[in-house]
Amino acid sequence: MHRYKKEFLSFLQKSRAYSELTVKSYENSLDEMFQYAEIIQEKSEITFHLMPYRTHIAELNPKTISKKLSAVRSFVEYLNDNGICSHLISDDSVKVAQTLPKPIAHEHILQALQQATLQEKVVVTLLYTLGLRISELYGLKLEDITKEWVRVIGKGKKQRDVPLLKQTAKLLEIYKEEYKPKVFLFEKNSKRLSENSLRYTVTKVFKRISLKVTPHQLRHSYASSLLNGGAMIADVSELLGHESMATTQIYTKLGSVLKQQNYNKAHPLCSGENGC
Repeated sequence: MHRYKKEFLSFLQKSRAYSELTVKSYENSLDEMFQYAEIIQEKSEITFHLMPYRTHIAELNPKTISKKLSAVRSFVEYLNDNGICSHLISDDSVKVAQTLPKPIAHEHILQALQQATLQEKVVVTLLYTLGLRISELYGLKLEDITKEWVRVIGKGKKQRDVPLLKQTAKLLEIYKEEYKPKVFLFEKNSKRLSENSLRYTVTKVFKRISLKVTPHQLRHSYASSLLNGGAMIADVSELLGHESMATTQIYTKLGSVLKQQNYNKAHPLCSGENGC
């Protein structure tokens, strides 16, 4: 079974281009499942009875449980696709409440950038003006960047072209002249910086202004800013690299919430003790 797991994780990394962090998350979920689930191997079939495993993880929040079960389903699907007949028992889906993302206010981003070093500015600016995932930022090569466009390699090695703002392009030129990267945009001693290093950079920049910010929040900020500025949801979905516009719909809900809040502040009948 552990051989199958090793082959599956290798498949995720090489064929699906999943990040190291994501692959590690899958590995942890599978190791936990192997420990608690009832696994029955009969002839050429494998049955995974998940009830003991689900009992073990029952106290976790629904989103975490859903992710763990998704990893198990992906593993079993991989086994079946490779001629190993496998079945799941008690793998019912968990209902997960859809939560609104928490974008960072534009003024807070500008405030953080004022205190950032050159490399820190480039990291934060690219995440905010290109809507990148941290894994996509990590994989950026010099050859993928022109004066007007950035070619992004997203999930499943899918490519998309994202427009580059003029001020961002100028910042990149200054950065490349200073740091002289050779292959990847972010390197140290001719080796590219890890995802964790880039993630820590974001944490460090915003900690200076007493905010706790993740790279994914900057991606949320990018999407929300575009939609609130009147961009078409189909265009934003394409720029984010979403497989379906349904994934992008959550940002439109966020836009509606912000509009309601602004309305409540602006309308004269909403002021005073009664409010709206």
